[in-house]
Amino acid sequence: MRTGVIAKKLGMARFFDEAGSHVPVTVLSLEGCQVVSHRTKEKDGYVALQLGAGAKKAKNTSKALRGHFAKGEVEPKRTVAEFRVSEDNLIDVGAVFTADHFVPGQKVDITGVTVGKGFAGAMKRWNFGGLRATHGVSVSHRSHGSTGNRQDPGRTFPGKKMAGHYGQETVTTLNLTVWRIDAERGLILVRGAVPGAEGTFVKIRDAVKSALPAEAPKPGAFRTAGQPAAAESDSAAAPVEAEVEAPEAGDQA
Repeated sequence: MRTGVIAKKLGMARFFDEAGSHVPVTVLSLEGCQVVSHRTKEKDGYVALQLGAGAKKAKNTSKALRGHFAKGEVEPKRTVAEFRVSEDNLIDVGAVFTADHFVPGQKVDITGVTVGKGFAGAMKRWNFGGLRATHGVSVSHRSHGSTGNRQDPGRTFPGKKMAGHYGQETVTTLNLTVWRIDAERGLILVRGAVPGAEGTFVKIRDAVKSALPAEAPKPGAFRTAGQPAAAESDSAAAPVEAEVEAPEAGDQA
């Protein structure tokens, strides 16, 4: 089991494949995704990698986190997440992941926090049909109707679908396809939509319901902390880098 990565959602764009068909993609950027620490079976009871991504000023980082990052000799990170891995797929602390950690055509699962939509009614939040348009219904056409029973049990059960805060939930979208990668610029282009607003961080992992491609690197594609960025690109990603262009304002989907 390989580790996943943390990426920043830049937005959506569109491209055209060899057949001329329109392909909507989400552009994800690896903002310095780096191994921060290890979780071992002897010390923690399980095996995992703790990754961090995004730059953060030291003065805005708590003293406890500054010490945690200093222990791994890495710069403070904006977000931190853990990925369970097998013991043979552990990666040294300080390694920086590159976009060719995934391969074009591979299926991935992406986890993000959905866009918050504030307080919403039951029809918008739960897709309720609403009340009748006539036959005595007045003013309350978009209400959710009854919320409970009679004197017994005389209360509203927990979990009843009602109006409330809509969005801002952790959602995982399964079996998305990696369309292209740009290892030089650290971009991963995923076909379709990805949960989350632009500028937020998402977690990308190998799909749990699809087989890992044979050409996927193990334990992953990364460079050590002292290795220059120019050495991170892989031969498999070379033809892709020349084709991918930065999304323009007119191409936003």
